[in-house]
Order: sequence, then C-alpha cells, then structure tokens
Amino acid sequence: MNNMSKKLLSNVVFTILAGITSLTAVSVARATEQVVGDLKLTAPWIRASVPGQVNGAGYVQIDNKAGQTDRLISATTNGVNRVELHTIITDNGVAKMREVPGIDVPANGAVKLMPGGFHIMFLGLSTPFKADTTIPVTLKFEKAGEVKVDFEIKPATFNPSAKSAHASHKH
Repeated sequence: MNNMSKKLLSNVVFTILAGITSLTAVSVARATEQVVGDLKLTAPWIRASVPGQVNGAGYVQIDNKAGQTDRLISATTNGVNRVELHTIITDNGVAKMREVPGIDVPANGAVKLMPGGFHIMFLGLSTPFKADTTIPVTLKFEKAGEVKVDFEIKPATFNPSAKSAHASHKH
C-alpha cells in the first residue's frame, strides 16, 4: 500500500469514527430529553438501591409549552408492587413524605421532580435498582396521555444538588 492509499484509508477511518462519535453523542442527548406534544421531559433519574432497600424515588423535569396546565396523574413500571406520586411537607420541623393525587405542570411553565420535593415513589421493588441501567416508566398525564420514559439509574451516592451548587460556584 502506497502513502497516498494509507492517507486515504486513514481519512476514511477517521471520518467513520467521527460519525459514530457524533451519533453516540446525539443518542445520549436524546436519552436525557424527550419531547411529546407540548411536554418536554428532561433528565429522568433514580438513585441505585443500597442493600436492603425496598423502595426508590424517581425524578424528572417536565416543561409545558402549552397554554393550559397539564397534570401528571400516575406512573407505572414493572418490578414494583406499586408506584405513587409524592411530595415532602414539613410539619413541626419534621419533613414527611405524602402521597398526592397529581402534580400540576403549569401552562407555559415547568415542574421539577427532585429530592426534597415532588417525586415518583417506587414501592416494593422486586429487584434492586442497579446503577448504569435504565428503567422504563410510563407517565400518565391528563391531557398529554401516556408517555413512556427511560429513567437512568444513577449511583446510590448521586447528589444533583451538590453537583449544581458546585457548577454555579465561580473560581
């Protein structure tokens, strides 16, 4: 093989690898954001289970570009006894988890399900949530209907508030 052929082959291989890398990056981006009608669901995640843990919580940001409020009314998935929508309330200085009948997604606004606030509670896990996997969850909205979303299982030590606090810190 002469030098010209080697250079051409090298360029072709580089172009193919660059294309694969770009496609992989697009796939990863799509996995963390899903648009269905007027709703955009961003970064759905669950913490991995620790030994003995039988419940878990799911989080996601939901943006609503519609001129009317929608409402998350339920969630379902396999491998759990039941799924509930919850919030955290503070009663006499004590944080308590409470089930809610739905979570409003305001018109032209957003709601963020996050630790310490609204979340999806997975009760009675048949198998632990394992880091670096995904769990398919069907979210049901009053107006948008059913939306299938893959929740990414993050490490048990994952702390998004610490990550975002550091990201906003300037050096």
